[in-house]
Amino acid sequence: MTRRIAYQGEPGANSHQVCMEHYPDWEAVPCASFEDVFAAVEAGPGKQPSADLALIPIDNSIAGRVADIHHFLPGSGLHIIAEHFLRIRFCLMAMPGTAIDRIETVHSHVHALGQCRRIIREHGFKPVISGDTAGAAREVAEFGDPTMASISPPLAAEIYGLEILAEDVEDEEHNTTRFVVLSRDLVEAPAGNGPVVTSFIFNVKNLPAALYKALGGFATNGVNMTKLESYMVGGEFTATQFLAEVDGHPDDLGVRRALDELAFFTTDVKILGVYPADPFRDRDVRSPSG
Repeated sequence: MTRRIAYQGEPGANSHQVCMEHYPDWEAVPCASFEDVFAAVEAGPGKQPSADLALIPIDNSIAGRVADIHHFLPGSGLHIIAEHFLRIRFCLMAMPGTAIDRIETVHSHVHALGQCRRIIREHGFKPVISGDTAGAAREVAEFGDPTMASISPPLAAEIYGLEILAEDVEDEEHNTTRFVVLSRDLVEAPAGNGPVVTSFIFNVKNLPAALYKALGGFATNGVNMTKLESYMVGGEFTATQFLAEVDGHPDDLGVRRALDELAFFTTDVKILGVYPADPFRDRDVRSPSG
């Protein structure tokens, strides 16, 4: 049977590109929303999952964390088994044979429009918000209007038969998105076999300096914490949940001791995944060669 990986967006989206690069033999399944992506993989009473894995964006170097993911992830019962980074590249595309000076409106997702202000301003385009970057390319192809263009990933031009008028139109060269792969099964990377990332969530007790004490063990044990984000749970201002990531494996002595100390000052600690660190982490994405 063909294995399937679900992603949010239409064919040609950046998530689709990551699926093709890292899971070329899998069937990539587009989903309308992040909720649908999680639902495609989750198993439940009387429910047959429609995908084996899910790929979701979790962070962007410009926009920060991706909304909603941190609320879906803790209660999904899914596990992070891999991470992948994608340098985001946008192209201006239109109907074949269209000259750039004929373009009047440019369509894309609101974030993409905001990340490509320079070309919009230089040519005096009128920006039009679409629900999805790849979907904007599909809309341009369906309308067939030579005055319309979209700002979309290059894969979308190939899928929808559009012509690329300008490449790499994003304002910032370091625009990069981090994606994680989710599975129903917990698959932990082995210890001692290269760099590993451990992701986990926890709730601190509602006491003075509880967070400071909970995190102290990572400092004293020399564990590098690369992410710490908070968000409310259950509609209560006193119930704050944290998503954290550290370099290292739970079997490493320092990480194990830090997690033991964390549990002492928290009400709950849940490991979301122990997975290989993507080699992209070792690159300087701001360098000219990156």
